[in-house]
Amino acid sequence: MIFNDATLRQIQAADPASSTWLSANAGSGKTRVLTDRVARLLLHDVAPQNVLCLTYTKAAASEMQNRLFKRLGKWATLPDDKLRDELAQLGEPETDLGAEVLRKARRLFARAIETPGGLKVQTIHSFCASLLRRFPLEAGVPPGFTEIDDRTRAQLMREVLDGVATAHRDIYRAIVRQIGGNDINALCAALSTHRAALPDQPSRAHAMALFDLPEDANDDALLALLDTPDLHRLFADCAEVLAGQSKTQKDLAQVLRACAGTDLSRRARYDLLIPAFFTAAGTPRKSLLTKGSVAALGDAADDLLTITDDLDHLRAQLTALRAAEKTLVLHRFAAVWLPAFRRAKDARGWLDFDDLIEKSRDLLVRPGIAEWVLFKLDGGIDHILVDEAQDTSPLQWQVIDLLAGEFTAGEGTRGARERTIFVVGDKKQSIYSFQGADPDGFDRMRASFAERLMQVQAALVELQLEYSFRSATPVLRAVDGVFAQSEGLGEVSGHLAFHADMPGRVDLWPLVEPMEAAPEGHWTDPVDAVSETHETVRLAQAIAAEIARMKREETLQHDGARRPVSEGDVLILVQRRSDLFHEIIRALKTAGLQVAGADRLKIGGELAVRDLLSLLHFLATPEDSLALAEVLRSPLMGWSEDRLYRIAHGRGQRYLWAVLRERGDADTVPMLQDLLANTDFRRPYELLHRVLLRHDGRRRLTARLAEEATDGIDALLSQALAYEQTQIPSLTGFLDWIDSTETEIKRQPDSAGDRIRVMTVHGAKGLEAPIVFLPDSADRRAMLRGTVIGDEAAVLPLLSGGEAPPRVEALKNAQLAAQEAERERLLYVAMTRAEQWLIVCAAGKVSDDSPAWHAKVEAGLRAENAATHQFAVGEGLRLQPIDWPTVTPVPLGEARPTPSAVALPAWIDTHVEPPDRPNAALSPSDLGGAKALFGTVPGLEFVDEATALRLGTVLHLLLEHLAGVAPEDRHRLAPMIVTNSRETVTDAELPAVLAEVEQVLDAPALRPLFAPDALAEVEITATLPDLDHARIHGTIDRLIVTPERVLAVDFKSNRVVPDRPEDTPEGLLRQMGAYAAALKQVYPDRQVDIALLWTRDARLMEVPCDLAMAAMRRAAP
Repeated sequence: MIFNDATLRQIQAADPASSTWLSANAGSGKTRVLTDRVARLLLHDVAPQNVLCLTYTKAAASEMQNRLFKRLGKWATLPDDKLRDELAQLGEPETDLGAEVLRKARRLFARAIETPGGLKVQTIHSFCASLLRRFPLEAGVPPGFTEIDDRTRAQLMREVLDGVATAHRDIYRAIVRQIGGNDINALCAALSTHRAALPDQPSRAHAMALFDLPEDANDDALLALLDTPDLHRLFADCAEVLAGQSKTQKDLAQVLRACAGTDLSRRARYDLLIPAFFTAAGTPRKSLLTKGSVAALGDAADDLLTITDDLDHLRAQLTALRAAEKTLVLHRFAAVWLPAFRRAKDARGWLDFDDLIEKSRDLLVRPGIAEWVLFKLDGGIDHILVDEAQDTSPLQWQVIDLLAGEFTAGEGTRGARERTIFVVGDKKQSIYSFQGADPDGFDRMRASFAERLMQVQAALVELQLEYSFRSATPVLRAVDGVFAQSEGLGEVSGHLAFHADMPGRVDLWPLVEPMEAAPEGHWTDPVDAVSETHETVRLAQAIAAEIARMKREETLQHDGARRPVSEGDVLILVQRRSDLFHEIIRALKTAGLQVAGADRLKIGGELAVRDLLSLLHFLATPEDSLALAEVLRSPLMGWSEDRLYRIAHGRGQRYLWAVLRERGDADTVPMLQDLLANTDFRRPYELLHRVLLRHDGRRRLTARLAEEATDGIDALLSQALAYEQTQIPSLTGFLDWIDSTETEIKRQPDSAGDRIRVMTVHGAKGLEAPIVFLPDSADRRAMLRGTVIGDEAAVLPLLSGGEAPPRVEALKNAQLAAQEAERERLLYVAMTRAEQWLIVCAAGKVSDDSPAWHAKVEAGLRAENAATHQFAVGEGLRLQPIDWPTVTPVPLGEARPTPSAVALPAWIDTHVEPPDRPNAALSPSDLGGAKALFGTVPGLEFVDEATALRLGTVLHLLLEHLAGVAPEDRHRLAPMIVTNSRETVTDAELPAVLAEVEQVLDAPALRPLFAPDALAEVEITATLPDLDHARIHGTIDRLIVTPERVLAVDFKSNRVVPDRPEDTPEGLLRQMGAYAAALKQVYPDRQVDIALLWTRDARLMEVPCDLAMAAMRRAAP
């Protein structure tokens, strides 16, 4: 039998006689190799129970087992000649395929099914669970332990956290103060993940040592550097000389004179010197001394300039001290929470996924016991196969390494019987770092196994699968072009197309850029509604239009012929479920295309689930009138707004259920009475079952919400059953349980049918489609989330800006670099899902030298000499080396009969004109006119308008939230405030913004503006006759209201500040005039004053109302 190169390499990799380490490109048939190898092992008289195949997911394990049993079952029924061909195609020598071998092959199916223990194809977690159940006493786990899912684990975490908050109040308060508004439950989960690197007995000495500080380090000891007689004399001498120099030198002289005295505390002296010697961005001032000052000071100038280095070192030490103190708080909390969580799991006999791996590892290394366990296992495992090895975590590798240790330790309990290890993976597809995946472990473990096998005169065969059985040549050329110079993927081998003559295309659409000024939405629009002119909406509509065009005009290769494009051929992949994700689904549905919906389902957000939960809330508390109203309006009851209004309005203080019961509505009350009568006697699952079946709830919900509602309904039923496994069933308990955690389920990708699939790249791993869109390809800023950061050596608080010492900064940089590398691997996975047609597009911005996918694909296509092409959205690039057939589509199968025409009523085609909407409200800041004065300010760096607006927004945000915060807490809370908002600011920009904020907050004259009785972010709306009765709606930054006077203050971060109100830019006067006119309507009996707070110099400028209102009138049409 003659084989091609691709098949020969697969046969070589599936050779059961050799240990093999296989690197497999995407689409190269690694699942077939795994299946072939297991089949050949069984054919070579290996008992099924002696084979261990570890896969990454349960779905992969199920798929492989099904493939294997299908093949073995087929062998059992094939005639001799065809069975001989099948075995020869596996790579078995034709000369060895005698009658006995054929009989053996036919018996394998029954043997695999009937063997006690069966064929072990399972995930690493399933294997570890079976190992612990086999050796529970040796592993120190309860014999009947229960494996808990993520939801149950999160619920238990919250319960334990409540106990810790009560038992260790001081420690709990300290950690809550430290993390601010961040989720403490997320912190607990992170600590559990990093528990191996946390100290059991935290100490101040250990925390200080992490940052190279002595145990007794404190502020006063460190600041003693600034409190020496020599330094006092230097400051005094220099101040006297500098007092006669220029203005800036006189300011420095004042600082030095104050620091020369002994009445200042060490901290106060430090706080004066830092802004004098360093810029707001934290860099040393280059022009600290002028040439004249240097000449006048003489040798003292060098001594003074040396202070900069001392201050810089001192600042670094203080930063390290703050970090060490926060680390100690973190470690103390972990030291009480982790043992409490472990005790809670032990008391219930529960193990989570991390416990399964960790306790299996501990079992296999425990002195005196590990040898016995390995001896028993050695008698049962001869061949280990590891799938998706690039996604294996370091701890999982330890378990695999320990299992295979006997393979290289000489003869085991099975004598000289041959034993092998087979590992297959692809570093380029390692995208699950959030689950602990270690792509570097793939190479590290390969080297380790090769070395140990060599020591026992065995070899580790290293092979590469380069042929893709999935993708056309243009797609693979694009992949090679994009990743030719990639750092994130390492060394990338070339890709070869098995179907070299299959036509293919790679398209790069032009960027859909944001419009300069999106039109203001109507005030009745939902607050989270996206404008129809938004770039994500325009891109989503373009994708929907292109798919509709494909269905009409394009064809695909199928079994040697061309067939029409259908919805099921299309896969749309995004990096995350952002607004773009939802807009694409909406646009597809609007265009009348069949779409499978989101790949993941949050059951709490499903309308059908919310309706059922409202019904359960009513059954638990019949006095809950809101829940009952929701049920009546839902498809379960089908009431109209008018019907509900008529019963609910005018009922006074009576409960809605009492009124409804008196009315006795025949279509509603009997059902509710029946359910109420059963509430105290039936489990939550039984109640739901009764609603859905006996009372026709499932049909009613799906009739209104379509078949997609079925997934949510089934998920809710599953949750009700899961609740009963861990809790004593009660309706109120179930409602509390279901409301406490957001449950997310994954839709099965193969259940989409002939519909468009929209999902994340992570969810599409292992899938493929003839046509793939990658629309989420614009700039995406890498950022670290959470409150801790760590490695195998230590767990530290995640600090930002100037709060991060070098050790934390190095960890941050390493993790950001790892994020960027994984994002490149994610792009590789996304591109290699395409079989024939890949379309890359983006909405938003792609900056110069951007790591955005759009930019990378553009560079790769240009390297492959892609041609320009005119698409519906503009000019882009197309790589199409093989002509794309333009034949008329020939539908597959028999044409369906056209249904007979049905006469429709006339109102079906009658379009009702929408009612006129009133004009949208005007924003006071959009009344026209200049917003800034032209010119520059000496010493201030120029920034572009977009950056100025962004930093101004951040400044407003910090002024709003830091007003009531103690000065010593501002630097800790500021990064958290910005992170929790939608605004962005770099680590280099934040110190300057924060310095300006503190200058405003600390100004004595401005303190009344930030007093507790001052109102912040006050929204105001009014109809202004002076603006042709237009309605304005705006937000006043600060409003001070007294019985006699109202003062409205707006913050302005302009770099050029006017000296007089009359010099204020016209646009700002119009804005303040609109505020004044509106406030006069709200407070007609009080004096209304307006003022601008210029943040650059912390100055409040009152603006005459007449001046501002005159400017506002000039904006009238």
